Amino acid sequence: METIRQKLGFLCDMDGVIYHGDMILPGVKEFVDWLYKENKKFLFLTNSSRYSPVELQHKLNRMGLEVDSSHFYTSALATAKFLSSQSPGCSAYVIGEPGLYNALYDAGITINPVDPDYVIVGETSNYNYDSICQAVRHVLNGAKLIGTNTDLTGPSENGIIPACRALIAPIELATGKIAYYVGKPNPLMMRTGLKMLGVHSEDAAIIGDRMDTDIIAGIESGLDTVLVLSGVSTRSLVEQYPYSPRVIANGVGEIPG
Repeated sequence: METIRQKLGFLCDMDGVIYHGDMILPGVKEFVDWLYKENKKFLFLTNSSRYSPVELQHKLNRMGLEVDSSHFYTSALATAKFLSSQSPGCSAYVIGEPGLYNALYDAGITINPVDPDYVIVGETSNYNYDSICQAVRHVLNGAKLIGTNTDLTGPSENGIIPACRALIAPIELATGKIAYYVGKPNPLMMRTGLKMLGVHSEDAAIIGDRMDTDIIAGIESGLDTVLVLSGVSTRSLVEQYPYSPRVIANGVGEIPG
């Protein structure tokens, strides 16, 4: 853990690490206070595409945490950045929440329910059979299928809930097309995060609750890794993977010491 404390920069997951739903997790305020006190560079890197950085800032503020919006980077922003570099001025049919729509608008991507270039799927509670059918039709007509992240499930205050990859699975199965996923563990998101921090991978650590996204993303990007058990993963689950985190902690409150 002392090696982790010496790092200059931290990429920190949010869901299951900082909060569950609208409940802040134990030790989080002490961890954030420590980041500021030690002048650490940090970025809350979330696979969720639901919210914009400003919305996430307000969400934490309601929980008693004051963090500037510049400290947030989402899979929605990463998806918009990827599409704008691949196909500037493209259009998309979108299944998702305002955070995804806003990121796409800001990147110059137009919403097109008729003949889109892409079908983009993120987390949403407005998921229905009609939207699946429309997405399938567009993909069969040539639209490319994009997922904001590969998370199958996510934590909430009411337990585990389906996430992006579970929502996109029916579209993949019905079309025979495999989506391209932009969020963690895709190195694109990690490289952007490190660039935003201005820190080399050797001097940074990633903190997350998922072995299949956060920890593998950190390992493949050359970061030290901290798995917290406050979200999805358990100690017994860790043993099922061929790789392991540098440190396992019950929560981020253990990091300041």
